[in-house]
Amino acid sequence: MMKFPIFILIVLLLLSACGFQLRGQVSPLPFKSLYVIAPDGHTIGMEMKRMLRNSSATKLATSSTEAEATLDIISATNERIILSLSGGGRVRDFNLVYRVTYRVLDHRGVEIVPNTAISLTRILPFLDAQILAKESEEHLLVKEMQSDAIQQIIWRLSAYKAPLENSR
Repeated sequence: MMKFPIFILIVLLLLSACGFQLRGQVSPLPFKSLYVIAPDGHTIGMEMKRMLRNSSATKLATSSTEAEATLDIISATNERIILSLSGGGRVRDFNLVYRVTYRVLDHRGVEIVPNTAISLTRILPFLDAQILAKESEEHLLVKEMQSDAIQQIIWRLSAYKAPLENSR
């Protein structure tokens, strides 16, 4: 009877020791405050701010001058490329590509993380008879890719180690 709770405890300790985190949890960032700049017309900036606001110890600054670091999302694009055609010349599969380019500046405006690109792809099977359903599926896949890109940016920022200023 006592073996089951002990087994659960051991499994939880092993999972926490290997770095396992639930999806959607934000890793702690090495910055006390962060300002986010994103391109107009994309939701990635709002989603990034929402994710940081809800699950991070890092405070969101209202301007770059009061932030320890600035996350500058330079571009966020999604494209749909024909992947394969049927024998009759109809599209069978699309390749959805979502690209994000970002950089991080310190409080003086010095680039501490150079331009970094994240590219995500998903395959979207396509049928003419299901145009509305496939359009909805495409929107869901793009939203999922955006969430994955945000998570990757946060993981990469959490691994950032500030250089030692007096390393001589």
